[in-house]
Amino acid sequence: AASLFCKVFGEDDRAAHYQQVAAEIRDAASRHLWREDLNRFCRMIHRDGHGNWTIDAAYDSSVWGLFAFGLYRADDPRIMATMAALRERLWVRTPLGGMARYENDDYHRVSEDLPGNPWFICTLWLADYYLERGLGDDDVTEALNLVSWVTEKALPSGVLAEQLNPITGEPLSVSPLTWSHATYITTVHRLMQRMAKEGAVVEGQAAHLYYPPTPDWISALYHQTCGSIHGSCET
Repeated sequence: AASLFCKVFGEDDRAAHYQQVAAEIRDAASRHLWREDLNRFCRMIHRDGHGNWTIDAAYDSSVWGLFAFGLYRADDPRIMATMAALRERLWVRTPLGGMARYENDDYHRVSEDLPGNPWFICTLWLADYYLERGLGDDDVTEALNLVSWVTEKALPSGVLAEQLNPITGEPLSVSPLTWSHATYITTVHRLMQRMAKEGAVVEGQAAHLYYPPTPDWISALYHQTCGSIHGSCET
């Protein structure tokens, strides 16, 4: 983000410096957060009061941020392995479905047999992953199915809560939640762009959706900057 700001304002030397710092952060994440034994990224390493480092390898949907903020590409094999593991572990296996926030989430917990309750935001993060990975129509279909799930689970008024009761589907906690609505809007916009740009075919019908007629220069600059950072990394 700092590098992008500097690029926009023409401060190329500072932009290069921040890119180098970002590359160092990514290399540290590759060394310490990626776990070969688990074949996925862990969510955190913390230091206890005795100076010992402890790995927190709990399954957490917010690990989505590793690709969402440009640290890694969504098609990096490590990201793909991590996201596959998160979907397998955090998908709420009831007729309702949806992604839980993290395993053993006690906040408004309904059942000890489930990792947690389904959150709209976390389910949309999974859709974002498929759209960013972009491995053809199958990924677009996966994303569309997840967005459709959110749409179907909204209240008749269109309100999206924070999370749902995994058994009854009733809203839990805050409702409406601005974050849920904002994430829905950004994900749908990204889905529309992807479908229209690639002429994606979903359920046998080509997408005829709005796509910005002018180049998205911010997105282009973002991907250019991420490419420079990734290219200078050791891993």
